[in-house]
Amino acid sequence: MTELLRGLGASPGAATGPAYRLADPPRLPAPRPVTDPDAEVDRAFAAIDAVRRDISARAEAADEPTTTEILRAQAALAGDRTLRDGIAMAVRSGHEAPHAVATVLAEHRSALLAAGGLLAARAVDLDDLRDRVVAACLGLPMPALPRPGHPFVLVAVDLAPADAALLDPSEVLAVLTSAGSYVSHTAILARARGVPTVVACSGALDIADGTAVKVDGTTGRVTVRPREPYPATAASRSPELAMDVRGATRDGHPVALLANIGSAAELAGVCVEGVGLFRTELLFQHHLDPPGVAEQVAAYAAVFGAMAGRQVVIRTLDAGSDKPLPFLREDQEPNPALGIRGLRVARRREDILRTQIAAIAEAARSSTAKVAVMAPMVTTVAEAAQFAALCRDAGLPTVGVMVEVPAAAVRAREFLQAVDFLSVGTNDLSQYTFAADRRSGELADLLDPWQPALLSLVALCAAAGQAVGRPVGVCGEAATDPDFAVVLAGLGVTSLSMSPAAIPAVGAALAARTFDECRAAAAGALAGADPAAARAAARRR
Repeated sequence: MTELLRGLGASPGAATGPAYRLADPPRLPAPRPVTDPDAEVDRAFAAIDAVRRDISARAEAADEPTTTEILRAQAALAGDRTLRDGIAMAVRSGHEAPHAVATVLAEHRSALLAAGGLLAARAVDLDDLRDRVVAACLGLPMPALPRPGHPFVLVAVDLAPADAALLDPSEVLAVLTSAGSYVSHTAILARARGVPTVVACSGALDIADGTAVKVDGTTGRVTVRPREPYPATAASRSPELAMDVRGATRDGHPVALLANIGSAAELAGVCVEGVGLFRTELLFQHHLDPPGVAEQVAAYAAVFGAMAGRQVVIRTLDAGSDKPLPFLREDQEPNPALGIRGLRVARRREDILRTQIAAIAEAARSSTAKVAVMAPMVTTVAEAAQFAALCRDAGLPTVGVMVEVPAAAVRAREFLQAVDFLSVGTNDLSQYTFAADRRSGELADLLDPWQPALLSLVALCAAAGQAVGRPVGVCGEAATDPDFAVVLAGLGVTSLSMSPAAIPAVGAALAARTFDECRAAAAGALAGADPAAARAAARRR
């Protein structure tokens, strides 16, 4: 009998195929007395080193820059000195190597003790590191991805970066997880690979191996035992849609379609109007000290050169909270998400911001790219004005800010008196609007971008832009949903920035509708009582 499950659409597209579940990792054995602590410490450290080498090798072998960066960050976790010291202490207090590993990583995970350092990675990364090191201690392999001999839908509690890095779109038709969120590593890596994905789906783990499922990564709907037959090939995935590189509605209303990137490597073979979000924190991520001017200039110039004559919006360092950097590990904050992050880092280390702005300006001077700079985590008009003055004094005339907190959204018109544009970051704006940690799978329903309250804040920003004649874009990954992109266009958003792989489908969705139809869809979504009603209303209109 056909059964309908619901989760969160995390990577657009749809696919149908037989489901196969990722096996659970090895379990801890019953504890035994420690008779040789030194040997147990050596056993634990050897396991950690083996896991670090394995993850590092996967990072170097990855064919996609986002995957490489995420895996490098996880490998760095395994080399953290605090972790090793804690494990050694746990062994000497009576824990065997695998139990010491599990105990120490559980402490790090639950308390987020390293919120200002490398161990502030997402919980799934710590869980995966624990499982891999425990397996290595026991001399057991971690479960590999299923190999049924034909394309399939992968089902799991969640995917660790090391597993997600191995996703082959010719074999894995779609991903379905019971945990996770729109901004989990599973979602980010699946979008980068163009694999339809639904996360936070209750009932996913009850699906028996071999059962046919249809996964719609746009709507979050999962159909178990669908009535229509499916071909057991990769072709069952929704086909890519061709589009002109410039985004517009059917009647010619322009909506720029831009790319979210972290480095020049992500632009290889990509044809886009421009870059709407150049995340510079990836350049800083693996440094014990901030990168110097020369290194930064080279990284920025590579992107500007690839986008000659086109727009590039570069975001200054977005660090803190769930984006830790080792050289910013100063004080452990009680609530890092509400503390020193984004532009606020300059309150402690203004030199880092000034150096970065100088490097951006130097790289821009020798380029024909249309370079704009924006700051993350801006909360007051005064902060926006100070940042704009700093950039303009350096020779960067086009300056904007991210709208990631409700305080900025409700004062959007005043912000646009100080800066040239706004860019709405839907991930963080959701987090702060609904007081829901964006890393929490249990709160994933509150982080659904179709929440009408979030749409209302985006509408406030767009209306402010229209009133003063300045652009307002959206650079959150929510823009990868073609239906949601139509609503954003209808709200008056002037540009949408997303993973390059999502641009064709979004462009096709806009090109199929008039601007009036987009506005009608937006009005329907705004009037919805909840995300499901907002989606339904938008589609009806």
